[in-house]
Amino acid sequence: MAFIELTSTAVRLYDEWLKDGDPRTQDWLLMSSPLPQTIIISAYIYFVTSLGPKLMENRKPFDLKKVLLVYNFSVVALSVYMCYEFVMSGWGTGYSFSCDLVDYSHSPQGMRMAHTCWLYYFSKFIEMLDTVFFVLRKKNNQVTFLHVFHHSIMPFTWWFGVKFAPGGLGTFHALLNCIVHVIMYTYYGLSALGPACEKYLWWKKHLTTIQLIQFVMITTHGAQYFILDCPFQYPVFMYIIQLYAWSFLLLFLNFWYHAYTKGKRLPKVLQNATKVENSNNGIFHSKRD
Repeated sequence: MAFIELTSTAVRLYDEWLKDGDPRTQDWLLMSSPLPQTIIISAYIYFVTSLGPKLMENRKPFDLKKVLLVYNFSVVALSVYMCYEFVMSGWGTGYSFSCDLVDYSHSPQGMRMAHTCWLYYFSKFIEMLDTVFFVLRKKNNQVTFLHVFHHSIMPFTWWFGVKFAPGGLGTFHALLNCIVHVIMYTYYGLSALGPACEKYLWWKKHLTTIQLIQFVMITTHGAQYFILDCPFQYPVFMYIIQLYAWSFLLLFLNFWYHAYTKGKRLPKVLQNATKVENSNNGIFHSKRD
């Protein structure tokens, strides 16, 4: 009896929680509850960490060069479009870059921002294809914890943003992320062109630097909520943003250390440079001829 009452209370609280969401977005795709996206994310994790590698174990890797070209430059175009929409719906047309609140009205500006937030959220599912392509190409060394965690947590956390706070202070990091993705997927697209473009990809290391700068800017900007007397309408979202921004900052710093300081993931154009091994600690240092 107590279990039934507890379950009934939990269901009631869950329903009340959903009712507190933005009524403008409640009927949009994947926004009715967190269950559909949870199923998609769980299936993604299972495929890229277990099922996919098993299916590919005794198969030749797929040649996806043309697919990757179309995919990467399509994501570049989508990211450019989202940058434009974020700027035109707030960040370039009235936002103060301080304590910007969510516009819950049905005004053209408010609805434009809400739609842009949903598009950004949905783009996170498209970007899961990054990992699927790694698996199909048998690039399992690329399927790291950082990579899978990043692609899993972003859509999950952004569901809360679109559901409860599609706009204002909490969308700054989305704008930054779109800018970073324009640069990042341009690099991936050029990489897919093959060896002919390899000599022009010396700036791979700087992609991680850009990502680190992004997370520093996100944590700094978001800290305004905790420092200023900011009446942002959905405080939980700001805590979520700070939590994963700090998590990514630490994870990317760890990646930077192992990939570049220890020389485990240098760009090919730098791998061809002369390497001098430090016999004491095994670290490789690159130098020009």
